[in-house]
Parts: sequence; C-alpha cells; structure tokens
Amino acid sequence: MTRWWGLVAVVVVAVCRVTQATEATQAAGPLTKEDLDLLHQQVEQDEKLEWVANILEKEGTYDPMKSRVAPAPDGGPPRVQRGNSRVKRSFDDFGNDPMMSRMAPRQWQPDSGPYAITAERLKEIRAQKMYPYFDADQRGGNGDLEVNINTQNTQVNKQLNFLLPFFGFGLNYTWVSLNGYLGFSDAPFNWANYPLSFPVQDWPTRPDPSFIGPFYSKCNIGELRPGDDYSKRPGVYWRMARDLPSREDQFSVELRERLMWDIREGMVGTAIFRPKHAIIVTWKNVTFAGGSVNTDAKFVTNTFQLVVATDEIRTYTIFNYDYMSWTSHTEAGGSTDEGQGGVPAFVGFNAGNGTRSYEYTPYSQKLYIRDLAVAGNANGFPGRHMFRVDEKILAGCCRREEELKEYPLTFSPEQGNMLGGTLVNLTGPCFKTSYRLTCQFDTTAVEGYILDDNRATCIMPQLYVSGYVDFSISINNGPYYWKGKFFVETPLTAPEGVWFKDDKYQHHSPEVLNVEWLAGNLTMNRDAQAQISLYGYREISIKPEIVYIDMLVEGIPNTGSFVLTTADFMSRDNRELLDLEMGLVMINLTIPEPLYGLEKSTAVWSRPVPLAWYFRFQWERVFGSSWPSAMCDRWIENDRNLRNFAYEVERCPCLLQQAVADKGRFLPDFSCDKDGNTQCDYHFGAIHCVRTALPNEDGAGQQCCYDRDGYLMMTADKMWGGNPHRAHNLGKTPFDEANKVPSLSHWYHDVIPFYTCCKWQGEQSPGCVTYRFERRASQDCVGYQPPTAATVFGDPHIYTFDDFPYTFNGKGEFVLARVDSVRHKLDVQGRFEQISLNYLHEAKGSMLTAVAARDNISSVVEVRQRPIDAIWRYHLDVIVDGQRVYFDRYSQKIQQFRECVVYTPSNVLNQSHVIIMFASGAGVEVMENRGFLGTRIYLPLSFANITRGLFGNWTFDQTDDFTLPDGTLGPASEAADMKAVHTYGMQWVLDDKERDYVGRSLFNHDNYRSSNYYYDADFVPELNLKAGSVCQCNHEE
Repeated sequence: MTRWWGLVAVVVVAVCRVTQATEATQAAGPLTKEDLDLLHQQVEQDEKLEWVANILEKEGTYDPMKSRVAPAPDGGPPRVQRGNSRVKRSFDDFGNDPMMSRMAPRQWQPDSGPYAITAERLKEIRAQKMYPYFDADQRGGNGDLEVNINTQNTQVNKQLNFLLPFFGFGLNYTWVSLNGYLGFSDAPFNWANYPLSFPVQDWPTRPDPSFIGPFYSKCNIGELRPGDDYSKRPGVYWRMARDLPSREDQFSVELRERLMWDIREGMVGTAIFRPKHAIIVTWKNVTFAGGSVNTDAKFVTNTFQLVVATDEIRTYTIFNYDYMSWTSHTEAGGSTDEGQGGVPAFVGFNAGNGTRSYEYTPYSQKLYIRDLAVAGNANGFPGRHMFRVDEKILAGCCRREEELKEYPLTFSPEQGNMLGGTLVNLTGPCFKTSYRLTCQFDTTAVEGYILDDNRATCIMPQLYVSGYVDFSISINNGPYYWKGKFFVETPLTAPEGVWFKDDKYQHHSPEVLNVEWLAGNLTMNRDAQAQISLYGYREISIKPEIVYIDMLVEGIPNTGSFVLTTADFMSRDNRELLDLEMGLVMINLTIPEPLYGLEKSTAVWSRPVPLAWYFRFQWERVFGSSWPSAMCDRWIENDRNLRNFAYEVERCPCLLQQAVADKGRFLPDFSCDKDGNTQCDYHFGAIHCVRTALPNEDGAGQQCCYDRDGYLMMTADKMWGGNPHRAHNLGKTPFDEANKVPSLSHWYHDVIPFYTCCKWQGEQSPGCVTYRFERRASQDCVGYQPPTAATVFGDPHIYTFDDFPYTFNGKGEFVLARVDSVRHKLDVQGRFEQISLNYLHEAKGSMLTAVAARDNISSVVEVRQRPIDAIWRYHLDVIVDGQRVYFDRYSQKIQQFRECVVYTPSNVLNQSHVIIMFASGAGVEVMENRGFLGTRIYLPLSFANITRGLFGNWTFDQTDDFTLPDGTLGPASEAADMKAVHTYGMQWVLDDKERDYVGRSLFNHDNYRSSNYYYDADFVPELNLKAGSVCQCNHEE
C-alpha cells in the first residue's frame, strides 16, 4: 500500500500545481488548449527535476564514475534547473562525484581550466568494475538510457563519426541492440537452429551479421524487484566519448586515463596505447525473451557491459559481467520461468559477410557461460574480460583448458632479434604465482615468470634461426599445449637497439664513439643502471660462435646515450680473440628489473660492426702499423682454401630496368634501395642494388648494383660495385652451421673483408685489388637470360607466356600455370568470382579475387583480396601455410619461408603489392588497385615447353596456347570466339581432390567451405562481344 500512496501523493501534488498555475493564469484571461498543454509540460518537467535533485541529494558527493545522473554538457557536475530558475540543490551544494553519480556530468568546462587527475583519484575510479552509465541528467532527461529500445524496436542506429577498426573492417556506424550485441550490419531476428554458427555458411543467401556480442541472445527489458526502487532503471544504455586526447573536462580526462591504464595493465602488447574514442554500452536488468507472465521471469535478469576503446588503428574491448541470472531464451530451449537449460547465449565476435568469426570458448553456448561473471580477472576483477579486435581477435584473459580444442597464446611482441634479450609478455592458461613456467622458442627453452592470473613473461634466448618459429609454454613441466608463431628477425633486419650517432665506428682509428640505445626497451625505471658489453663472431669450425669479448662500461645511467673513449681500451689484452674482426654491442641492465622477477636482464643489440676501434691497439702490437694489410692477407688465404662459389650464382641483369622486372630471382637490397634507403654506404655512386632472393645449395647469393644511368656497376671499375656473396644475408637452413647463419655469416665472409682489404687500405692497394678482381669480383651480364611473363587482370583479361591475349569469365578456382616435370614442379592457381552488384545491377562477368602458389616442396602462399569495407589499412591478405602474415613493419618487409621468400616493396605501406619468389626462379606478383586484382607470373628459361594452364604452353608459338590438361591441342587460339574460349577455360577448373594433369586446389578454405563453393558450372557470362571490344590492354595496366 505504501507504493500506491506514494503514487497518489505525486498525482495530488501535480494536480495541485496545475490548479494553482491555472488559477494564477486565469486571472490574466481565459486559457487556451495550448496554454493548458504547456502548463502540464512544465509541471511534468518540474517533477523530473525534483526527482533528479532528490537523487543527487541522496548520493551526496557527485562522482560521474558512480552516479546514476549523467554529467553536464561541459563535463562537470550536473546543475539541476526547474523552469527558468536554478534549483538550489546543485553540484556545488552536494559536491557529487561524476564517476559515482547516477546523473550524467557536463562535457565541457570552459571556465574552470584543464582538469588534472591525481594518482589517488585514478586509483579510486579504477577500483570500480563497471564503467559509468547514467539514467538521468541535469535537464531531467534520461541520461544514457535508450528509451526507444524495447521489445518492439530492439535496436537503434548510431553514427560514430570516427574510424572503428574491427576484425579487419573500418567502420563508422553501428546498431545498439537489446539482444546483447553491438552490430555493424542488419541481423536476422529469428534463427532456425541452435547452437548458432558464425560465419553463416549460406551467406549471401542468408545474412551474416557483423557484431561484437558480450551476450548475443534474445532479450527483453526486465523489472526491478520490489524494494529496489533506488537502483538505476532497467534498459540499454549508450554513451560515446570522442576525441578524448583533446578533452580537458573532468569526466573525459578521468574516462581517458581509466581506459588507458585498465587496458595497458590488463592486456599484453598495450604499453603505448592511448584511447582516442570510446563507447560504453550497458545492458541493465535485461531478462530472457519468452518468459512466462505467470512467473517471476521479469525479475530474472542479467546486467553486463561492453566497453570499446580505439585510437583508430588498434581497438580493444572490455566485457564486464556484473551479475548473470539466466543463460537461454525460450526459443533456444530455455525454461519459461528462469531461462535455464537449452543452448546458452553466443559470446564472441563475427566479422560478417561470410568472412571470419571468433567464439569465446569455453563459455559461449556452453554451460560454462555461468562462469563469465567470476572468470576473466582482467585488472583483478572477476567478470572482466578483455580483447584486441582490430585486425584479428586476441584474448587478453586466461581460460579453462579442458574444453578447448586449440590453445592459442596471446603474446607481445610477436617478433624479436635473433640475438635474444627481447622481453615477451604472454597470456594463455590461468596462472598461479606458485607455478613453474617454461617458455620454448623453436627448440630452446628458458625459464619464465608469472606476473598475475592472466599474464606472464619470459626473455627470448639467443637463436640461430630466422623467420617464423614455434613459441610454446609449459606449466609445471607439463606438455607444451599453448603455442603460437614467433617471428625471429635477423640482426640486419631487426630494428637497431644500439647504434652509433655517426659513422666513426667504421673508421680504423676513431678517438670517441657516441653510442645510443633504446633505453625504454630495457626498463621504464629512470633510476636503473645499464652496462655495455662487446661480443665477437667467428666461424673456425662447423659450429659458429658468438664470443664474449669485454665489458666496456658498467653502472651507467640508463639514459639512452654514452660516449666511449677508445683510448680506454689501449691496455686491453685479448690475445686469444685477435681473430675477431667483427662483432656486436649489447646493452643490458646491471641488475635485472625486479618487476619481471627474472634472473636475466632484457637486452638490446647493435647491428654487426667492425671492431677496429676496440682491437686496433692490440693488432698494432701484433701485426705492426700495417695491420689492415696483414689481416686482409689472412682472409685472402683462408678464402682461397674454401670452395669457389661465384660461378654457381645467378648472373646479374645488364640494366636496372631488367633487374627490377626480374621478380622471380632478384629482390631489392634494402641497404641500397631506390624506393627506401638510398644511403648505399657500401656502394657509393649506386642508386639501387638487388640480391638473389634465396641462397643456392651452398648458401651463396648474388648482389648487383646499378648507377644513376641504370648500368651495372663492376668492381673492375671501382671498389663500390656489387659482389657475389659466399653467404646469403638471409642465411640458409639449418641456420646453425658455419656459412649459414643469417646476417652474421654474410658479414663474416663478405662484408668485413671489404673493410680490411679496401676501406682501411685504399682502392688501389694490393689487398683491395685482390678483393675486387679475384675474391669478390663483380660478374658481368654475359649469359643473363631475362624471364618471360604472363598476366591476368581486370574482368579478367589474360596474356599468355607467348603474349596471346584473351578474356575468360569462368567462376571457380582454376589453374593459371602448372609445371610437372623432372626438373620443376610448380602450381599457380587463381580464384575467379562474379563481379559484385553495382548501380547497373548484375554484372555477367567474373574477376580475379585470390592467387595461390607452390613450387616443389615450398610453403603454400595465398594472396587474397580483402572485402571492400576491409580495405583501409591492408589491401591484401597474405596466408602462408594457413597462417595470416603481415608486412607493415620494416623488419618484416621480407619474410623467408620453406623454399620461398615473400616480400612487399619498401615504399608500399598498405600491403597492396606482394611478390612471391621461389627457389626455382619462378616469381608471382600480385597487385590490388581500386578493388581489382592483377597477377603476373615470371618464369626463367628452364620452364620453356613444360607449362600448362590458362597461361598457355610456353613454346614461343601462340597457336598451341590452348593446350588441354591431357596435353592435346584445344580449340584454335582465337580470342574473338568467346564461347570456345569459355569451354576451353572450364577444363582447367580445380576441386579439393587431386586430378590428373590439373592437381588439386591449394587455397585455404575458411568456414567449412570447399572449392565447390566458388564453382558455378551454370554461370553464363556475357559473350556477345565483338572482337574489337576485347580489351587490348598492355602488360602495365
């Protein structure tokens, strides 16, 4: 009865106020209907403001992180007004906290100056699991509560007006749904079958929604239990905060700092993340759909929250589960009274458009979903779960293991210098500080350290390998279940951790050296001390050695710079190490950082450097003042005793234009690259150098340099010409043998002799003459044979190896080029899909959308066009042996895999141009431009007369280009006969089973698809084209 009397009292007060206002107004004249409506609105507004003022009075100190009242528009505390006069009870009277209040704060504080948050205040607001959401504001409105969302209207559209990277797509809009998700496309209201499966396999016949789903289920708005009147109202809440770095009001500053530190301390790989925009969506007291009206189902509710933060490059999400009372709606088999049983809600992410999905196992659609409110433990909160979601989904919280089918590690960084010392933070199984953690990089194991329930760390050991290796962990000496792929950078391609401010280190007798290093890579502790060590490298047996030489200085401040005086090394005596002519500088902490609990310190390394600045005084004592000559003579003698390799490497192209175009055998030398680093320290006068992509059987390689006129530079003319290399700079498997170590073997055999014989003696010295004309003489281009090429582009137009043009519009996966001979085995395949609908409606043609290639026993490399809405940061997906790889870091521009190299040009930052190079000399170039894919295949002369496929039979005769898979001659090569061309092309279609003369599909088929998903034998392209309408485009288009 108390609640009804309260309602009567409110009505009586409202009637009295209307009566009083009416009487006062009637004294001035009769009232119209409009006057009465206005009076009623004013009274209703006064009641709302009175309600808001009562909330603020009960809350006391206004805190926007805790209150139910939204901040004022200027970001400060709310100022409650009634009509045209301010109510006396305002923020100034209550001193309310905008982070704790029910009322939304103001968004701007132009008169109060920038707000500065204190460490104590940051700690206070971070102690709350749920981010703020408000059901009232200073105008008597509904704050963040979306009153338009209800059972009949389950979602509302929101324009973001900023770029939100999600699962590879770049989005600027969203839908907020009552059904527990934030959507980016229309979603079906009813599902035929449970459990749900994403991506939808029947897309585009059936919609495949894009969404972030903390609890994707059919929901209704529940009710508060009697006696819980003061709680925030049930419903869906939406708050968006843009441009956080430039905001100065209290609420925005506190939200920015809270987000930043929650994410930085809650997930690995976030040390430099600063949120730019944020979204907070809260589902408060939502119940399950289909609950019986005769039960208390409306009181069985869940409250959970989604927080999205982005800097428009990286995007992180936080799932906060406050309390969870039900798991399933009735259509999914849940009970009508409590929402239990059946198939629980889907939890996870779906990219949409039939692409990719991520189901958060073991909770999603399993009975373990009950654990969401007590698991996760991000930032130490049970019920908080964190993810990175911009390009791929990375979980930031541990998960129970017994229900997992895969055990993927989340770790950062995902790459490190081969020399070791990189600190790797990781998340995988649920840790306890009493556990023993072992990290294994490739085949080398090291001890790790557990930081908290979700995070652990270990330091990468020294490895003799490059490229992707297995990275796995063991708990308490158990199996290595949890694993991922770690990219090992070579010393020459890894970012410099230590460097010299100028080139004095290259001189044979410098007096001082200005050393600089990345201090933040060692520790963020400004009071830490560092030490500088020197290591050398040599190969005096089959086992290569990285040898410790000396501690140059220790106990110095970790400021990132120090000046070495070479005279300090005058009295050093390393007589057993005088054969060390090259080495590396390492800097680490004097005392390992206590925060990580590891016995060893993190370390940063220089690239290989000559060591004359250290050993000069000792060399002079042993060899005299002509020590460079003596050391050069020693190298010449040793090199003459090794196998002569120069005649086995590729011949150099004569012209720069040929070298750039030979994309099957030569790739840019990034130390002298016309599109990148044009410094060319070792090839003065060159504008561009190329190297062979892969080493030969003995690990050797070729280098060719070209002057500004595009002609080949020769060491016979000057010492700065290119050279054949005894050791390839990328190394060669098994990598841990002499002459095969990445970067170091190359420097030992091919670079340091240039210093001792030429740079430290002079161009006309006897040693340099021997170096230039005998031991590392440039090879001319006599005998060089340029490759042939075939191409496909547009919709799609094909030029065969014999330069015959035609157009083929099939749908499916087809053989572009196939070689199956005693010497070569090569498969290059293309996927053709129908051109998308446009303003002219359906297009009866197809286009190239993906290319896959394999040479002999090499890795399978697939290059795939991304969906149009996903072309913003990356234009192409590169998939090697089923794993996506990326090329946006300089150290990963060139990546070596089994018997192949994949690279992107140094000036291509959006991954729109990819080149695949195989050990046989075959190359595949894939380019994306304005939504269309183009591909060229380059083959050396050894492939003549053995090619088959849509690119024809390379016999220098166009009449046999339409050769069928069995080797018989197909229809006459007549491009105008489109029907005959189509019939011929369909003979080269692929499926998942091996077929004689054709092979099988090499493509990585996602989402349980097969090659038949893309094949359409009934597709009839537009064939009524005249001969003149066939695009006679040149190879450069």
